[in-house]
Amino acid sequence: MSKRKSISDSSMPNKDIVDFLLELANYEKNVTRQVHKYNAYRKAAGSVSKHTAPITSGKQAKALDGVGEKIAKKIDEFLATGKLEKLEKIRKDEMSTSIAELTKVTGIGPVAARKFFDKGIKSIEDLKKHVDQLNHHQKIGLKYFEELDKRIPRNEMLELEKVIKEEVNGVDALYIAEICGSFRRGAEMSGDVDVLLTHPSFTSQSKQHAALLQAVVERLRSVTFITDTLSLGDTKFMGICKLTDDDDDDDGGKKHGHRRLDIRLIPHDQYPCALLYFTGSDVFNKNMRTLALSKGFTINEYCIRPLGTTGVPGEPLDVTCEKDIFDYIGMEFKEPPERND
Repeated sequence: MSKRKSISDSSMPNKDIVDFLLELANYEKNVTRQVHKYNAYRKAAGSVSKHTAPITSGKQAKALDGVGEKIAKKIDEFLATGKLEKLEKIRKDEMSTSIAELTKVTGIGPVAARKFFDKGIKSIEDLKKHVDQLNHHQKIGLKYFEELDKRIPRNEMLELEKVIKEEVNGVDALYIAEICGSFRRGAEMSGDVDVLLTHPSFTSQSKQHAALLQAVVERLRSVTFITDTLSLGDTKFMGICKLTDDDDDDDGGKKHGHRRLDIRLIPHDQYPCALLYFTGSDVFNKNMRTLALSKGFTINEYCIRPLGTTGVPGEPLDVTCEKDIFDYIGMEFKEPPERND
């Protein structure tokens, strides 16, 4: 839901390989704008990150999903030399390094980063000297850059989840709210707080729903959980949140930082499909959609529909929970922590 994602973890046996694949992915996304290459590097990095034994050759890596001949050769080069010629060139290119740094700020995409670079604004420090050229979103992103750039440990995510659910239920017990993404899949570290929200009174057929999200946002603001708003529409909130610092660290510093928060309001009848989609992983979703097509169904974040003999999707099927979707396509139900592949 939010733009900053990471699959690198210091405990990985192949962290160095994952890191260089992600660096290449970000280069392709932010500088060359080659989305297919970005996706390829991300997929390979995801597979390598899950491999529990040290990788010793490109040939070994090729057995993993998403690792083809070209990426395997890069892994061989890295293992043999400790570096990658392509990355060395990228790191020496001023525009590439500047765009990579600037796009770390929430609200700054590749196009904006290139425009800043062309104006001579090439780093975070340069941005701080030209705040007048930033829009509201970018100013907030810069203000909390150091905090937002840090990963969120699971114990803090659990505290964030507790506050969100308590306050949402305090507005109306009929609301359902879940933090999705890698957190729901059991990850030890997360990048952002991505919340799916629904209420029985809001369906895909109803029109009046704006007040549902507004009420939740106002409640979270009133308890100072939401500190800043980036944008607020009828069905999507983007902003910054922070836990109350009741306890100090041993060194006297506050233990909680500001975090990116997205809340997406979903029609109640579409919620199970959205929950499945936004929980991920991307690879799991892709594999599930492929299986669904082979069984005569199509799945997206809104619904599951049968495919007629002509291949035209029919009316959405009734779905009350994620398991219903698995049952329709004849797939064994997988709990969220089992969806990392």
